[in-house]
Amino acid sequence: MTDKIESYLCGEWQFGSGSGSTLVNPATEEVVAVADTIGLDFKAGLDFARQKGGSVLREMTFAARAELLQKMSSALHAAREDLIESAVLNGGCTRSDAKFDVDGAIGTLAAYAAFGKELGETKILPDGDGIQLGRSPRFWGQHVYTPKHGVAVLINAFNFPAWGFAEKAACALLAGMPVFTKPATSTAHTAWKLTQVLVNADVMPEGTMSFVGGRPGDLLDHLISQDVLAFTGSAETARNLRQHPRIISETVPVTVEADSINAAVLGPDVESGSEAMALFAKDVSRDMTQKTGQKCTATRRIFVPEDCLDAATEALIEQLSEIRIGNPKLREARMGPVASARQLKDVSAGLEILMTEAQPVFGGPGRPSQLVGVENDKGFFHSIVLLRCQATQDAQQLHSHEVFGPVATIIPYSGKSQDAVDLVALGDGGLVSSVFSDDRKFLESVTLGLAPYHGRIYLGGEKVAEYATGPGLVLPSCVHGGPGRAGAGEELGGIRGVKHFMQRTAIQGYRPLVEKITGTQKS
Repeated sequence: MTDKIESYLCGEWQFGSGSGSTLVNPATEEVVAVADTIGLDFKAGLDFARQKGGSVLREMTFAARAELLQKMSSALHAAREDLIESAVLNGGCTRSDAKFDVDGAIGTLAAYAAFGKELGETKILPDGDGIQLGRSPRFWGQHVYTPKHGVAVLINAFNFPAWGFAEKAACALLAGMPVFTKPATSTAHTAWKLTQVLVNADVMPEGTMSFVGGRPGDLLDHLISQDVLAFTGSAETARNLRQHPRIISETVPVTVEADSINAAVLGPDVESGSEAMALFAKDVSRDMTQKTGQKCTATRRIFVPEDCLDAATEALIEQLSEIRIGNPKLREARMGPVASARQLKDVSAGLEILMTEAQPVFGGPGRPSQLVGVENDKGFFHSIVLLRCQATQDAQQLHSHEVFGPVATIIPYSGKSQDAVDLVALGDGGLVSSVFSDDRKFLESVTLGLAPYHGRIYLGGEKVAEYATGPGLVLPSCVHGGPGRAGAGEELGGIRGVKHFMQRTAIQGYRPLVEKITGTQKS
């Protein structure tokens, strides 16, 4: 049976009047759903969200909004198995990868519920201490954050239809803004199921959540200056969004999380067979293959000292050799297909580009010769590919072209910290880079050198091998985003993420009055 992906606008489910877009199972290419938005009134939907949802949320305290997030998390947890099944069906995810997405959404909502509870029974978020503005302490200033009177439009990528929604929605709703979420159409089944769960559980006040199940149509044409656009996807699409006439004319705030050619650096102190080498191989191989390499935080470039090149390559190949590819419904399959025919085409074309500068040392172009539970030529499967580059200084494509799939390149460097920093920086900004070493001087030098180019630096070594989460895990308490080609935006980071959906204002006047208005008076 083919599902109809309806949109949720103005408090009701709606389906378009066109022929629609088909959603398929990436492992079998069977049609699982159809989505259509032709003829839907997005202007009315935005107005409804601003008037109904916005007014309700702004009347709620942070503690009340936190309770809303907790109810959302609980509702999704109760429907966890159905959501996981949807992610396997339409996302091509193994059960482990589906859990990574769905549990990430549930956990992020719960984390922001805890953050909001700590903020308490207030509607205003003070920003720092008050300031004496003249010779007399009577004239006082206080910076505060208040909710914007618009809608948070959330445009999410195909790879994380559940988690991608939650990491934006948690911040926006806690800030007091209704959300208008538009997932990538190709894998929208899970986001649609998620929205159904929240609507049916009756946890969302009227107008606080809207859902676009298909193409966005003229959605952006109706944004106003009080709205916020949060986008995850390609750098090219991000540029087009930022240049949209309405975005420019209304000066709509835009936050972007885009392409990132993330790097892993192996320190010169790491020896073959050491705990640090084992952690390096485990983390890098997992990030190459989890979600079939379709993660914005996946490692794409692997920098290792020249004298450790063979040992590091062997350690990675040993890990990658254990990963069986096939039908994600089967437990034996540890990696499934990429999400769509278009993604498969992009991975194949991108690999050809990288192979002008590097050669495969594991795997190669095209479909794997052996697949678990796949008896025909159906499905968007691609081999795991580890490339190796020798002419490091002449490489350009390796530092500028991202292959969004199970592909990474191992690249030698001199072993000097500055050389590692210079090579990683050629990526022109990233979400995360990891450094594996137990040499504190090397770690300090590389960390401080890489920090201006990244939103996050992950340090792996013997001391944290037992506890580390790996560079690919995005935590609600830490910033997710990065400069340059990574989009120059950020999400999450605890309460920092909430502030992107609020307006900062300086209140100036008679001190007792300012402190009364802003809720900063001393008890």
